[in-house]
Amino acid sequence: MPRPRLKRPFFARSVHEVAPELIGATLLIDGVGGRIAEVEAYHHTDPAAHSFRGPTPRNAVMFGPPGYAYVYRSYGIHWCLNFVCEPEGSASAVLIRAIEPLEGLPKMRRRRGLTDERLLCSGPGRLAQAMGVTHAHNGLALDYLPFELYGREGEPEIAVGMRIGITKAADLPWRYGLAGSKFLSKPFR
Repeated sequence: MPRPRLKRPFFARSVHEVAPELIGATLLIDGVGGRIAEVEAYHHTDPAAHSFRGPTPRNAVMFGPPGYAYVYRSYGIHWCLNFVCEPEGSASAVLIRAIEPLEGLPKMRRRRGLTDERLLCSGPGRLAQAMGVTHAHNGLALDYLPFELYGREGEPEIAVGMRIGITKAADLPWRYGLAGSKFLSKPFR
């Protein structure tokens, strides 16, 4: 039986409910992607969230309706893909940190210039590069092409830990991952 597609209403809930439920879901962009292995939640009350200080041209998508892609450039180098959650105006999102690559591996290898499957999508910048994510994806609905999102099969074991690469609210356990996965950006402690 085929897995159901995740639609925008799936994201109209607490970012803390959505984030762990994305672990094990399948994400494809133009047919390239795989199983989501790691995410981080960012709530609007969180000083590490881009929305914490209010709307700007850069983060405007976060303040819109749920179920849309928020794409931003990190350190002026890498694109990062987020899924907007919670009701319009809440400005909360889930950062997609890592996937297990399953579809379109030749394209991923070409885009990343390497063959090691473990390193293709293990980190938000690597993932965006391998999957061809750019600012052109910012503001696109997650339940329409080029995105395809499918619910997970079964109940995977989920690891929980501190978020990575931030200094504000770094002690919050809002990072979720597929326990034991070799595709994580960093192991859980």
